Formats: sequence, C-alpha cells, structure tokens
Amino acid sequence: MEKIIIILKGLLVVCVGLFIGGELNMFIVENGHKLISNPPGTDFTTAEGLKKSMHLMQPKHFIMPFLAHALGTLLAAIIVVKLMPAQSKYLAYLVGLVFFIGGVMMISMVPSPLWFSIVDLVFAYIPMSFIALKLFYKPKK
Repeated sequence: MEKIIIILKGLLVVCVGLFIGGELNMFIVENGHKLISNPPGTDFTTAEGLKKSMHLMQPKHFIMPFLAHALGTLLAAIIVVKLMPAQSKYLAYLVGLVFFIGGVMMISMVPSPLWFSIVDLVFAYIPMSFIALKLFYKPKK
C-alpha cells in the first residue's frame, strides 16, 4: 500500500509541476513580445497567423519561445525535485520527457526553422531536468 501511495503522490507532484511549468511557459510566450517586438504585420494570436508570419521572423524572435520552453521545464523539474526528493531522479526526467513530447507536437503543428527546432528539442527539455537535478537534488548521506 505504501508504494501505491508514493506512486500516486509522485504522479500528483508531476502534474502540479507540469501545470505550473506550463503556466510559466504560456506567460513567457504571451508576454515575450513586450521585450522583443514581433515583426510588423504579424498576427501570432492564432496558429494560422503564426504560420503565415513565420517567414518574417528573425533569430531574435525565437529567444522568447526557447526561454518559455526551457524555463517552464526547469521550473516543473525543480518542483518535482523539491517535493519528491527520493524519486526526483526519475520524476524530473519524466517532466522533461513530457515537455519534450509537447515540443515535438508543437514543431509538427507550427513550422519553424530547422535550426530552431533542433536547438529547442536538444537544449530546452531534458537538459533542463538535468540542471534542476544538479542544482537542487540532495542525495541522502
């Protein structure tokens, strides 16, 4: 029974981390244009508008989406590491994997330059879980 409770608690903590990390992700995506202005004549309020505007985007316009993905994953992994320290090695990477799958789905729905897709998938998800573990995981002595 104890193992079932730990598994359920772990799933709950992962869901909480994913929710909070997802909220940070959306906050950065929705407000990033305040730091780096969108190209003139673009409409990023819909997926269709984003697709039509992609050719106008310069590398600087991909900084905020990358930060949204990376920081959302990092925050979610930190939450998991802090709330479930004994299981955090597995759960932190589970968080990274879930966000990675979301990144793959996003790339398949909204075309982006190949360089951004590679950078995003390689550096924004699993490495952020690794960083959360390195910074916040304290093994029992």
